[in-house]
Amino acid sequence: MQGQIYNCADAAEREEGMALAVKAAKSGRLVVMPTDTLYGLGCDAFDNDAVASLLATKHRGPDMPVPVLVGSWDTVKGLVASLDDTAQTLIEAFWPGGLSIVVPQAPSLPWNLGDTRGTVMLRMPLHPIAIELLREVGPMAVSSANISGQTPPTTAIAAKQQLGKAVTVYLDGGEAEVGKPSTIIDLSGPHPYLLREGALSAEQIGEVIGVSAESLRTRPGSQSS
Repeated sequence: MQGQIYNCADAAEREEGMALAVKAAKSGRLVVMPTDTLYGLGCDAFDNDAVASLLATKHRGPDMPVPVLVGSWDTVKGLVASLDDTAQTLIEAFWPGGLSIVVPQAPSLPWNLGDTRGTVMLRMPLHPIAIELLREVGPMAVSSANISGQTPPTTAIAAKQQLGKAVTVYLDGGEAEVGKPSTIIDLSGPHPYLLREGALSAEQIGEVIGVSAESLRTRPGSQSS
């Protein structure tokens, strides 16, 4: 049934819901999954029609590209041009978890995530249901499961209240543990820059890569006072 919620605390329901979610994603439809930060609206990252449908469902344009979630560190290697030492250090420290990294994407990937300007935002979420789905489907384009401008949901029910039958399967993994969006760090420029502070603080990230929180908050090319 279109738009059904599957309670993943029940083993049989989880198995059924997961099988249907994998099938839906592989056939170009939208699914909602739990992550550690918020609930996500996702589809196969390489299905451009599905990504367009995801953006339309959120009432969002290509000017806000869709992030990509992965189910393992190894998956990243095929998606990026290269990973420098900073990116590698951050991945090892914070994945799976609440850090999204923006890095140059591998050339000639057959996807259209929006106006990415040659970059891709990647994250590996800390949630067993999300990881299982990602390992079955492969890299997924995933954005918060809300209409643009509305409150991002921390439960499957809250996601369904906004998205309804535009989504084929809702996987209910309980309330999102963190309850706020991931922190985004841009590693595509001359120095690391925090685009958004969320689940992780600038201080936590700076400590790992040996820079000050202030420098992470300073936009490249601007003068800090």
